Amino acid sequence: MRKPGTSCCSIKLFVLCHGLLQFSQLLYSAYFKSTITTIERRYGLSSYSSGTISSLNEVSNCVLIVFVSYFGNRVHRPRIIGIGGLLMAVSAMMLALPHFISQPYEYDSVLHNRHDICNMHQNSSSSESCGRDDSRRLTDTNNMWLLMASAQLLFGVGSVPIQPFGISYIDDFAEPGNSPLYIAILFAVSVFGPAIGYMVGAAILKIYVDVNLTGLVQQELSHGDPRWVGAWWMGLLITMGCLVLTSIPYFFFPRSMQSEDNVTGSESDMNDDFKKPDISLLEFLKMFPRMFVHLLLSPLFLILVLAQCCFSSVIAGLATFLNKFLERQYGAAATYSNLLVGAVNLPAVAVGMLIGGVIMKRAGLSLKTIPRFSVVMLTTSTLLCIPLFFMGCPTQKVIGTGHEYPCKDNCSCPDSAFNPVCGSDGIEYVSPCHAGCTNFTKDPNNTHRVQLYTNCRCISGKELHARPVPCPHNCPHYLLPVILIISLASLIACLTHNPMYMMVLRSVSFEEKSFAIGIQFLLMRVLAWLPAPALFGTAIDSSCIWWKRVCGRNYSCGYYDNDILRNRYLGLQVGYKVMGIVLLMLLGWKVQRTQEYSLEKGPEGLL
Repeated sequence: MRKPGTSCCSIKLFVLCHGLLQFSQLLYSAYFKSTITTIERRYGLSSYSSGTISSLNEVSNCVLIVFVSYFGNRVHRPRIIGIGGLLMAVSAMMLALPHFISQPYEYDSVLHNRHDICNMHQNSSSSESCGRDDSRRLTDTNNMWLLMASAQLLFGVGSVPIQPFGISYIDDFAEPGNSPLYIAILFAVSVFGPAIGYMVGAAILKIYVDVNLTGLVQQELSHGDPRWVGAWWMGLLITMGCLVLTSIPYFFFPRSMQSEDNVTGSESDMNDDFKKPDISLLEFLKMFPRMFVHLLLSPLFLILVLAQCCFSSVIAGLATFLNKFLERQYGAAATYSNLLVGAVNLPAVAVGMLIGGVIMKRAGLSLKTIPRFSVVMLTTSTLLCIPLFFMGCPTQKVIGTGHEYPCKDNCSCPDSAFNPVCGSDGIEYVSPCHAGCTNFTKDPNNTHRVQLYTNCRCISGKELHARPVPCPHNCPHYLLPVILIISLASLIACLTHNPMYMMVLRSVSFEEKSFAIGIQFLLMRVLAWLPAPALFGTAIDSSCIWWKRVCGRNYSCGYYDNDILRNRYLGLQVGYKVMGIVLLMLLGWKVQRTQEYSLEKGPEGLL
């Protein structure tokens, strides 16, 4: 073991390295989430499917967290963290592989084929036919599922030791008064990973998915076109490099170091902890249920972690689908919505976490005052969300999303057609075919772009033409106020993050610390991070009013009922927050009762 006191043994240096690794980890995770809507469009996924893929890493994480609990004080924690970082780098590479084994992306265009134009000579619809191209699309989707699921499971394996080992290592060797601030700085620095991840997504999604065709395609499509697919795979290769670089320093940190408070017994105490448990892994697995139940029977620990699960579910819903919500509700382009999330919302989260850590250090919040402080802040955050229910765009009329418009029936429009156009009557149509357009004119300044679709017999009025763009949204002016309100609510809610986290650390004994952190993360993954994205995705899918279909199967959602989407997406978040606030109120009452009981019975502790 290395001698304590050398420069590489500084806990401050470890905090810096761990912040950079968590920065890279969250950069990877956030970048992937920023491309969810693009991957949905590219491979024809529902929001439930994309939400499930984005949370699959929690499955392997949940399984292996038990072993992290066992090996918590028995292994070289920095070295295991470094190995985990390299595994995450491999998973980032695997996540990008579907792009390289799939056929080039094909979008509906009259310049490439004529089936987007109304064909009066065909008597039957080809909507249920399954040609070679459609079969290849489904094959690409199936391959994508296999590779991305495997990559996410591997990412879960690599991320298992990052926070439990890193935070317990910091808390073990930092001065007790500095530990809350170090952990607050750690989380605040790492939160800039998601912020930059979304901004990288905003930049990279301006590049066409097949980079060799970027110039040609950009002459026909704009970034805001619903058919545009950006180069989602590029950022994954960038994050892979970041993970490799930030994982290397961990192989040079010692297994233990002298505590900041210069208490010489710290290292020997740690060595005793390393040697004390001589039980085998099998014996530990037999003991695990009893230790698990023991923690769950601790009312303060259980209520606190359940409250954290509620708020983590809200974060999971925002992280996975906020950019999609802004796109669908207010007509923002994918690049602009990612920019807003990365430049406005996530920095607010980081500031909230940092201020929360400072409050925890300066105010010295106790186990009694933390629940009260958290209830006030989170209630304020929830009330701020109420106006959002009334700040949305109504669902615009779109022809082709129902069966009430028989005009297109003789046009043989395929169910897979999706090329939105805005008719001269101000109504949007799913495609030129749905508008009954039989011809088109090219832009004289750009022969790769359609200027107008003409002879559109389904459009009412004198001018029977359609422009090759969706009709504009009714209320784009709500976009910036909405993201500012969401960001302010996030900042206020995140003031409670560090106090609640420190309450977990301070409510268990030293010997149970690593195990308690492991159980905390296990419960948060099983009850929040794993199911929440799929649950929010299901809520979004339930508001879909028109699905693009390929080979008779739902391929991706083209249009949503905006009112239902807004009410269900935001309502689910508010519901989780209310449950969390109720649990914190119960926690505050329980702490009060426990302290009164402790004063009567003696100083045997809260638990």
